[in-house]
Formats: sequence, C-alpha cells, structure tokens
Amino acid sequence: MRRILFPILAAATALTFRRRMLTWGATAEEVAAEYPGDSLVPAPTGRSTMATTLPAPPEAVWPWLIQMGTERAGWYSWDLLDNRGRPSATRIMAQWQQLDEGDRIDTSPDGKLYFTVALIDRPRTLVLRSDIEISRGRSFDPRGPLPRVFAAGIWAFHLTELPGGHTRLVVRTVGHSGPRSLMALPDRLIGEPAHFIMQLRQFTNLRERVVANPAPSTENASTIGARPR
Repeated sequence: MRRILFPILAAATALTFRRRMLTWGATAEEVAAEYPGDSLVPAPTGRSTMATTLPAPPEAVWPWLIQMGTERAGWYSWDLLDNRGRPSATRIMAQWQQLDEGDRIDTSPDGKLYFTVALIDRPRTLVLRSDIEISRGRSFDPRGPLPRVFAAGIWAFHLTELPGGHTRLVVRTVGHSGPRSLMALPDRLIGEPAHFIMQLRQFTNLRERVVANPAPSTENASTIGARPR
C-alpha cells in the first residue's frame, strides 16, 4: 500500500506546488481573466499569472517598467543572473523613457537576444514578446517559419489603479515552445521555476524603488514614456 500511496502523494504535492507557483499572489479572478496580448501566442503550451500590490499609482510604477533592459536600467531581479552582475537602476533615467510598439529591448549585450514591444498602453499595459531559436541561442522573426526547436511567448505587465494611490500589478506570461517532445520537460523543470524566482525578486525590488521615489506630478506623468514627435 505504501508503495502505491507515496508516488500518488508526491505527484499531488508537486502538482499543488506548481499551480501555486504559476499563480503566486494572483486572485482567482486575475488568473481566469483575459488580458491584452494573450492572443498573440496561438496554441499556448504554458501560462502563468503572478500579481502584487505596489504602494504607488500606475503613473509612478510605469517609468520603472519601460526603462527595463540590458544596457538600460536592468530588470530589478537577480542582477547576477540576468544583468551580468550590473546593479539595476535605482532611479528613473530620462534617456530610457522612450518606448514604442515595435521597439527592441535587448536581453543580451550582443543584441542576439531581445524582447520586442508588442503592445503598449501608457500607463496600463506593457507586453513584451520573445521568440528564441534554441539551437542558435538567438531571437528570430516570428513572421517567418518556425525554427526546429524554439521557445516563444509574451511577458506582460498590466497595471490597475487602486484606492489610496496604489497599483495592482498583474504579470501574465503565455508561452509556446516546440517540439513538445524536447521542450516539455525543460519548460516544466527550468523555465517555470526560473520565471517564478526572478519575478518574485522583481516584485520586491519594484516595491522598494517606488517607495523610495515619489510619484511624478500629474503634468509630468502624462508625458512619461511618450516618444517625442
């Protein structure tokens, strides 16, 4: 009997923890909701919804998000892992406040890996898209044929203003990778835990930064992140 029960209990525990990991901090309504950008990834093979409440209005959180990137403000996570050990910025940097749909945000110093800004709606929605050819270790154009082994998906930030000048930040990922015979196990054992660890750290560091920096004035907030015409 024990030989039967132990693997069943172990599998149930792993499944429960995985579900918790993929929905950390999010309400049932947030997990079930559809957000802008979700439909950009057809036939998804993975999805997560993590959320936190930040003690600042969306206009004060937004500038931190749009200046993210390698050779920019960093990612506010574990810098040794995702920013070559360079500390992420601790203040708003004016030179990195311009961002439009179609812009690239490098994730490697050589520019071989990058996010593309898929959707942007200031200061509510920022959707970053990543399409990686695994064998070559570089991004590819999703408008062309899919590489033999690939990982594609979005990393999306959705901001909602709460009473008291706070922000509800929901981070949604939707991914599609293949072939599944090769990618299913790495996605489950590496990709999902890595995102969980890095996103939790980013939540913590964003909270520290918005607390340490006062919200911009209403006049300035309306233009932050807009590219001069």
